[in-house]
Order: sequence, then C-alpha cells, then structure tokens
Amino acid sequence: MRKLATGALVAGLFAMGAGTAFAASWHNIPTLTTSGAKFSSGQYKWWPAGENHGAFEWKGSLADESDGDGHNVYMQVKVEGYDWSRYNGKQEKTVPVGASNWDGAARYTDDAYIRVCRDKGSFNPDNCSHTEHYQR
Repeated sequence: MRKLATGALVAGLFAMGAGTAFAASWHNIPTLTTSGAKFSSGQYKWWPAGENHGAFEWKGSLADESDGDGHNVYMQVKVEGYDWSRYNGKQEKTVPVGASNWDGAARYTDDAYIRVCRDKGSFNPDNCSHTEHYQR
C-alpha cells in the first residue's frame, strides 16, 4: 500500500512539473517590420503564477534597416494595466533585445502587446509595425 501511495505521489508531482514546464515554454513571434526597423527571431513565454512575477518574457533581434538615416529603432511592450515600455536599439546595427514585463499588482500577467518602431525625431511622428497581442 505504501509503494502504491508513493507511486501515485511521484506521478502527480511529475504531471504538475510537466504542466509548469509547458506553461513556461518558448513560442515564436512573427517578424515585425515597419519602414526602417525590423524585429526578427522573436520568442515569448508566459511564466506561471508565483514564478518570475508571472511575467511575459520576450527576446529577439532588433535591426535598424535604414542605415545612415539618423533615426533610432526601438521595441514597445505593454502588459495589462500599464503604459508602453520602450527598449532602444542601436543606429545602423542589429542588436539582441529582450525583457520580462509584468503587472506588479497581480500574481500573473494575462495580456501583452508588442511592436517595433522607428524614432523619427521630435517633429515627425514615429512609425510602428502592427501590434501583436498575446493572451495567456
């Protein structure tokens, strides 16, 4: 009887661990482009409640596609209840970018939005790609 109970406990713990591993697995973000900027090789994952703030974590490559135009490129990421967070790239370069974004008032984040933009300066509006929306 004791062996049966131990086996059931081990199987239950394994199943819970497999569920957690699945919840925190990486998923692909399609390439995001706008005039002069490109985000590629993007991936994201949702952290489970109680781990890493239940965050939306993302990473990828951010490229300035218009060398010599004097404009920078950046990523914008937004999670529920908060404004856009900005992550700058480098002019005339491709750089790795990524971060974890979360709602500090909640156990986990449900909604996240991500897009790539080109900073066109103070007098011209920035141009951004379409916005990808992800839900847990």
